Amino acid sequence: MIESLHNLPAPAKLNLFLHVTGRRADGYHLLETVFEFVDLCDRVHLARRDDAAIVRRDPLPGVAAESDLAVRAARLLAAETGCRLGVEIAIDKRIPMGAGLGGGSSDAATVLLGLNRLWGLGLDRRRLMALGLRLGADVPAFVFGRRAFATGIGERLHALPAEPACFV
Repeated sequence: MIESLHNLPAPAKLNLFLHVTGRRADGYHLLETVFEFVDLCDRVHLARRDDAAIVRRDPLPGVAAESDLAVRAARLLAAETGCRLGVEIAIDKRIPMGAGLGGGSSDAATVLLGLNRLWGLGLDRRRLMALGLRLGADVPAFVFGRRAFATGIGERLHALPAEPACFV
């Protein structure tokens, strides 16, 4: 069994356009958008623990563990699968918090994908996307992992071909 995974990229995303088409009763906006991933990434490090504890080695200042999407992702995955393993999570933050680039959602998706592998769970991407949606509307896009046209609250994703590289 794998003991740890290091330097897992958790990319930032841009919305190439955002068309709000309505609002649900729960406050989420219905939208149409294109998600494009960029090279700016946080780096996620996961180390398996045998004691079922989920530990954030480098907590974010001012963010309680209950609000930390990476910790919440690990706890949700453990609860939903009955996994009795734990994890120590470390994240090298490079995506600015609150910048609208999806850093927290990307970290959560990377934790779901990484722990699926680290804990040997074998869940398919669709199941991980459904779990991610329970954490936030952007998380499924990061689990999906490629350029996509999104509808609904951002959870209905349709793959788009890659655009040629552009530099500014």
